[in-house]
Amino acid sequence: MNRQAQAAVLFLVGAAVLHAGATDLYLRYVKAGLRPMLLGAGVVLIAAAVATVWYEMRGRGAPWRKGAGAAHEAGHVHEAGPLHEVGDAESGQERTAVDADGSGDERTVTDGRGQAAQDGHANGHGHSHREPLVSWLLVLPLLALILVAPPALGSYSALRTGTALQKPLAYPPLGDRDPLPMSLVDYAGRAAYDHGRSLAGRHVRITGFVALDHAGTPYLVRMALNCCAADAQPVKIGLSGRIPPVLRPDGWLEVTGTYTGRRSKDPVNGGVIPFLDVSSAKPVQSPRDPYDESWNN
Repeated sequence: MNRQAQAAVLFLVGAAVLHAGATDLYLRYVKAGLRPMLLGAGVVLIAAAVATVWYEMRGRGAPWRKGAGAAHEAGHVHEAGPLHEVGDAESGQERTAVDADGSGDERTVTDGRGQAAQDGHANGHGHSHREPLVSWLLVLPLLALILVAPPALGSYSALRTGTALQKPLAYPPLGDRDPLPMSLVDYAGRAAYDHGRSLAGRHVRITGFVALDHAGTPYLVRMALNCCAADAQPVKIGLSGRIPPVLRPDGWLEVTGTYTGRRSKDPVNGGVIPFLDVSSAKPVQSPRDPYDESWNN
């Protein structure tokens, strides 16, 4: 691709990054804390595209320099005077020529065929090669980024990846609200590693999306991020008790329930999956940020 095309692609990438960072679209790719970096990267890419165009136009705006250099070389050729050839005139090879003024300066000349070959070589390099149009297909992913919002990772990824639940460093005091809103990761950590001591007798309210294993066991899941969606891993809790008769995989539920000592092992990596005894459940809309970052804070 030529410079203009490179600048266009740079500009489109920068515009796409700015568009994602200025809206909630970026939450489908990276964690919320990286928003300032995305906006800064978009500004830098657009500035690089503008600078590329400016330098290209500046370089093309001074053709008189090349013309002056050519005229200067032509003047030297005319001043040198005619040449007297020394050697075989019909050999078709390079010959030594002596200036007619007897100065003794020697230069190398070629016959007509050699000169034609040199002229053709020069003309070949004088024309720019046309870039293949297929290179513009690189723009299609950028248009997809701007026009199409990809779905967040769901039950398909959750059931094929082992739970990422980690033992919490501490268990902060819980509030007095009843039912108590909790993140799924917080509940899972307290239920699995604190044996539910801080959850005893408490009604909790948790939101997540539904995943059903091959045996039909329902799980409530949140995908946890380290940095971006590429490293997302699931944290799962099993559901028991008053479960809705119809569950749609990837549908979001807000469940209310109490701690239960029941637990199982994740078939993928053997990690602990605690359960929640459900007293009520209702479908809800997908949250603004579908990923959970609390496990890594």
